[in-house]
Amino acid sequence: MNEIKAASVQFNHTPGDKKCNMERIRAFAESAALEKVDLLVFPEMCITGYWHVRRLSKPEIAALAEPVPSGPSSQALLSLASKHNMTVGAGLIESTREGILYNTYVVAMPDGRSVHHRKLHCFVSEHMASGDEYTVFDIPQGAKVGILICYDVNIIENARITALKGAEILLAPHQTGGCDSPSPRCMGTIDPGLWERREENPAAIEAEFRGPKGREWLMRWLPSRAHDNGMFLIFSNGVGIDEDEVRTGNAMVLDPYGAVLAETWKARDEMVVADLDPSLLGMCTGQRWMNSRRPDLYGSLTEFTGRERDTRQVRFALTDNTGQEKKATGAQPA
Repeated sequence: MNEIKAASVQFNHTPGDKKCNMERIRAFAESAALEKVDLLVFPEMCITGYWHVRRLSKPEIAALAEPVPSGPSSQALLSLASKHNMTVGAGLIESTREGILYNTYVVAMPDGRSVHHRKLHCFVSEHMASGDEYTVFDIPQGAKVGILICYDVNIIENARITALKGAEILLAPHQTGGCDSPSPRCMGTIDPGLWERREENPAAIEAEFRGPKGREWLMRWLPSRAHDNGMFLIFSNGVGIDEDEVRTGNAMVLDPYGAVLAETWKARDEMVVADLDPSLLGMCTGQRWMNSRRPDLYGSLTEFTGRERDTRQVRFALTDNTGQEKKATGAQPA
């Protein structure tokens, strides 16, 4: 791996307004070019918008979706990559020739190539499918990169397989923080009024972003994905109002020891930049631990336990007043 200057962006997308969101992406790309960024990472579904999609019918989602990479948004990303000699990633809704809809992340490269990852654990809409392939590829700047989208990163096996496929950098685009979660000690909603009053009282909303609904929750598990698998990790996220929830931003870049190289907790659109030093990879803890693996012991990891359920059922499980999980709804709320 070569030394890479990486940037992670948080921004408050406009639901359903792809033109507006692409303009924000272009503006950040211009700023990143001034800092000579090699790899620029935007959030999950930031081109199309995210949480509002759960209320849309299949025809409405299809109208928002695009083919990849022939669609206009993918082509716009390729144009930006070429213009700035930069690898650029951003998320949208993909539509296939067969009419299948995916939560997809597109990475455009300055040599004209593009790759895309379909979220493995899609739950935002019952009309959208989950992908079934891992995505690891080389970028022209000289690094092997993997992609996992939001919930994908929560499943530790996904991060380990991506690392075993050779990823040195993991792109982790999200729309998270401030979520109404069925887990009693996981995140929690944020008063939208704090976001609306962010300029007159920034300390109040920043306290939420830095607390257990944002950064504190992320830091329980996100560094371990980098540390345990010996990868740099670039976490990009939405920020601000997303329908009835408030995303916490917390854009950050972590090294393969899980240490934070750059981050923000500001309640605004922002970009953080960090230099990724390849010399950290060789003897980092995660790399050494992976070299000590004993695959002959791990066959049970591929066996069904009977507890497996569709991600939507798990994500939208109901709980009783003791915090114990009850029978899941089985479907995404309309």
